[in-house]
Amino acid sequence: MMKFLISAFLSLTFIAAPVGATAKSSPPYKGGVAAVSADGVVLSKDKTGQETAQRSDFAPSKKSWDSADKLLKKMSVDEKIGQLVHIGINARFANQDSFFFKDLRRHIADNKLGGIVFFGAPIYETTHIANRMQEAAKIPLLMSLDAETGIGMRFADATNFPWAMALAATGEPDLSRRMGVITGREARAIGIQHVFAPVLDINNNAANPVINVRSFSEDPNEVADHGIAFTIGMQSQKVIATGKHFPGHGDTNVDSHRGLPIIDLPRERLDSLELIPFKKAIDAGLGSIMIAHIALPQIDGEVITPLKEYRGGDAEPGAEIVSEKATIPATLSKKVQTDILRNEMGFKGLIVTDAMSMSGLTIYFTQEEAGVRALLAGADILLKPENVDDMLKGLRDAVASGRVPQERLDDAVRRQLAWKYELGLFKQKITPLDQIDRIVANEETVKLSNEIAEKAITLVRHEAGVLPLARDKKIAVLGISNGFDGPSTMSTLAGTLRSGGLRFEQAYLQENSTVQQNQAASKTVSEADVVIVGLYGRVRSGAANSVGIPDNGAAILREALASGKTVIGIAFGNPYILGSFPEMKTYIVAYGDMSSLQRAVGRGLLGEQNFTGKLPISLPGLHPRGSGISVNYPKPKVLPRPPYPPAAVATRTTGDVVIQVKVGPTGEVETADVLSGHPLLRSAAQKAATETKFDLREPRDEQRVFLIYRFKLDSQPENTCCERLPYVITITSPYEIVTQSTHVASTE
Repeated sequence: MMKFLISAFLSLTFIAAPVGATAKSSPPYKGGVAAVSADGVVLSKDKTGQETAQRSDFAPSKKSWDSADKLLKKMSVDEKIGQLVHIGINARFANQDSFFFKDLRRHIADNKLGGIVFFGAPIYETTHIANRMQEAAKIPLLMSLDAETGIGMRFADATNFPWAMALAATGEPDLSRRMGVITGREARAIGIQHVFAPVLDINNNAANPVINVRSFSEDPNEVADHGIAFTIGMQSQKVIATGKHFPGHGDTNVDSHRGLPIIDLPRERLDSLELIPFKKAIDAGLGSIMIAHIALPQIDGEVITPLKEYRGGDAEPGAEIVSEKATIPATLSKKVQTDILRNEMGFKGLIVTDAMSMSGLTIYFTQEEAGVRALLAGADILLKPENVDDMLKGLRDAVASGRVPQERLDDAVRRQLAWKYELGLFKQKITPLDQIDRIVANEETVKLSNEIAEKAITLVRHEAGVLPLARDKKIAVLGISNGFDGPSTMSTLAGTLRSGGLRFEQAYLQENSTVQQNQAASKTVSEADVVIVGLYGRVRSGAANSVGIPDNGAAILREALASGKTVIGIAFGNPYILGSFPEMKTYIVAYGDMSSLQRAVGRGLLGEQNFTGKLPISLPGLHPRGSGISVNYPKPKVLPRPPYPPAAVATRTTGDVVIQVKVGPTGEVETADVLSGHPLLRSAAQKAATETKFDLREPRDEQRVFLIYRFKLDSQPENTCCERLPYVITITSPYEIVTQSTHVASTE
């Protein structure tokens, strides 16, 4: 016996909500009846009856503080100073005789550093070298990671969740909580106890070159709702969450990797906007806060000037360095860290600096001076120095001279030690390797990433009749990127469209594309009726063009728009790109180029899933926050199972039959035309298609529907494209092959 699978891809017109409709408001984190979720998070019901996360109670216990005090009394000054500094590395395999391994071990064993922040690397190498360094450390190390999009932000083999703005576009803070749970669980599994997320910046400046989609929203309460939810989820897994970048990096137009952003705003403005998410997160139990390299002249007016000799920083090679007279950055300001954050806002957790190697700091201060100033300002952790030895020397000299009081040194070290005790590092600092492939990137992780993506993609503009894509048009798919990753950047989008039966020509451009590549892309676009443009202008910290698209691609896009062609623009990153092409009539925001987001967009274009996302930010002069056209593709009342033709069974014929049907105003099929497919399968599929009935919310004009019946042998492996389709019918053939005869016998 053989089983055959029929898959139907449905493409229908939609019900549109008015542009500018308000996104779903997220529930408050207060009040209600307490409950506990499956992952141990304390929930309560708000006045609408919806369960919401309340707060995190993850903090050092009295026992942990007492243990920290006992150890602190036994530590030497050098041991205390070493705890302040956390080195940054890209892990890799390293023989123990290699310079990389020996130098890292020197910092841990001899300089007695307090922790390591990891960047892009293979997972197993990261955990292995973390274990090796834990073995070398007298006091357990605190291991940290940037994981705004889950641990996949740094590890290619892990699942990379969508950016924060995509989460807010869903209107569901509980998705942020669930993502926090998984991120914390996976971080612990690879030996990380301190995660630098969530971003609590309010992205209310469309020209911001470094925050952008890393922020949840331009609305402070929406940022707070999602940031708190993420924090609660993360800390439920006994991993420290970090709100960043205090006191708010959203209203800047300078990348702090390339210069020092200046926010010339009064305290009243900060209280009414930027500080709101931080204050709410502190009250909800946030464990750590990262301080930004930003100047606030009206808060701390100490004037600083660039060093005569710039020694380098985190800026990308060739990027312009913004060097100008400024005022003291928040990372070195006691008024910001101690007076406002500690004393006024009541924050008791860890204060960690942004990377001390960033140009926003190194333009103005040597590493020796920067470390001392940050400690005096109130920081507990000096993260990723540009030169570890120089920073340690500056700290030792400052403590020896009395410039750094012993009380300030002890306060910072004590706080770190208390957290290390609470995390259980003094009992178990080695991470087992055999758990990683059971926890990281498992089915639950992948499923959640896809769910967020499907609910986030936002249709901001739509030209009538463009969606779903017409299969009888000549289509070009053009990718334009501000990176240098090559055509693989758009491989998931292209693969999704092809698996849906769409035929198209493809081209890709980046800044260093050759003249021949530019000409080929221009030709591909000029010959098409419909042009799908993937705008991969995503946030690239420290890059010269950190959120835009290169001129060569922009020129071809402008030509296509001027020609009157149907152009569908998709922002796989910076949602504000529409401002550079306001004449674009169809525009989709995906908030990132993650695989899950590219698949969701591809399916939306094909009519395989709905559009439900709402903009968490406004597009200045074009669309307000909350804009988003709702697209609801109706489901069929009946999806017939066609008989598998005896001749096809006998010859083991399989494949797809693509059929275009015309649906009448009440849902009946008026015509069914076969566009492609094996001749032995066409008639049965066509007959089934004519019998399909569709459930319409209201009478509509005639509309196109594309059905793809996918005939599959039982012996063939499952196709992942089919598993994610909205309608899958598995049938058992009523026939069997008689191997010793030329005829086919019925089993019925």
